[in-house]
Amino acid sequence: MEDKLEESQACEKQPESDNITNQECVDAQKKPYRFVIGKKTFSQHSDICDKTFSERTTLTNYRPIHTDEKQYHCKVCGRRFRQSGHLRNHKNTHTGEKPQRCDICGESFSEMGSLSLHKRIHTGEKPYQCGICGRKFARSSYLNNHKSVHTNEKPHRCDVCGKGFSIRTSLTSHKRIHTGEKPYHCDICGKTFSGYNPFTNHRNRHTGYKPYRCDVCGKTFTTSSDRTHHIRIHTGEKPHHCDICGKTFSHKNSLTLHLRIHTGEKPHHCDICGKTFTQRGHLRVHIRGHKAYADYQSLTYHTPVRHCDVCGKAFTQSTQLTIHLRRHTGERPFSCDICGKAFYDKQGLSRHMPVHTGVKPYLCDICDKTFSTKKVLINHKQKAHKKQTIKQEK
Repeated sequence: MEDKLEESQACEKQPESDNITNQECVDAQKKPYRFVIGKKTFSQHSDICDKTFSERTTLTNYRPIHTDEKQYHCKVCGRRFRQSGHLRNHKNTHTGEKPQRCDICGESFSEMGSLSLHKRIHTGEKPYQCGICGRKFARSSYLNNHKSVHTNEKPHRCDVCGKGFSIRTSLTSHKRIHTGEKPYHCDICGKTFSGYNPFTNHRNRHTGYKPYRCDVCGKTFTTSSDRTHHIRIHTGEKPHHCDICGKTFSHKNSLTLHLRIHTGEKPHHCDICGKTFTQRGHLRVHIRGHKAYADYQSLTYHTPVRHCDVCGKAFTQSTQLTIHLRRHTGERPFSCDICGKAFYDKQGLSRHMPVHTGVKPYLCDICDKTFSTKKVLINHKQKAHKKQTIKQEK
């Protein structure tokens, strides 16, 4: 009796700022809520999992997680939500309103949760870790998708071709190959895409937006995969392994191209002369050698001429222009791990390495002497075999 009297007196003394009424104190004795008298907040327990909350509204919003109840529904699309706040955020997707803005890059979002996830691109935060291989992810959904790599489970199957997928979204994107659907449209160039990620990467190339930053050298990239491939230049990691000869590669595409050496596959076909090639780039170069090339400028594989903004020199391949521009900027991204000497391109580094390894792959066809670089071989032939070289040229 004394305990009940003390509780009643405590309720009467409760400050008005606590917003707790006497009736709530009485109800608290009947329900699984625990009041902490003398504080501005009070503790409440979920009657399902015994989790504690400081506010009644928080508990009210939490309970539908157990019951899977979604009492709030969107009048526009019919989608349902457990919490009213989630519905409010969802409505922004229909109105186009994006009140949440990133203070680093300025990109806007309709929901605070989307902004929080986006900021991890800048911070590099990856709080979700795979318990099997240790790989980390920025989102829990990415981790869940990754786990299927270890289990090899593919429960989602295409009813057209039978191909299996570990996640439903991958199956949805795959089905568009059969239907030809491309719902994502670029407002700048009009190009359409079947998947959201390829569309986002394409849009970033128009805007120049490069949100992915290398922690080693500071270089930025438009896609996460581009950054991953770049980082392997620093780490030397080559995770892709040829089962036939054992050679390793940093990029999966490089392995795919390499395997064609063993299989003899040449999927790229010249429509002019019928010659086949292992790589599309080789086919493009070959096409330019045809006299009738001008008649085929409208073909999809045509690459327009690009000019250097500094000196005006023209190039038919974008990679050639990129390497050329480094001579103006002084950038030399490929460095020797042994002596530190840097080069404009990967080929320059490859030509340099025999200096350290002692390998001499260039053979003189006159005296059978070997050399570490092609340049040294040419100098040798001009000096030691000048007469023979002149005869061969004639």
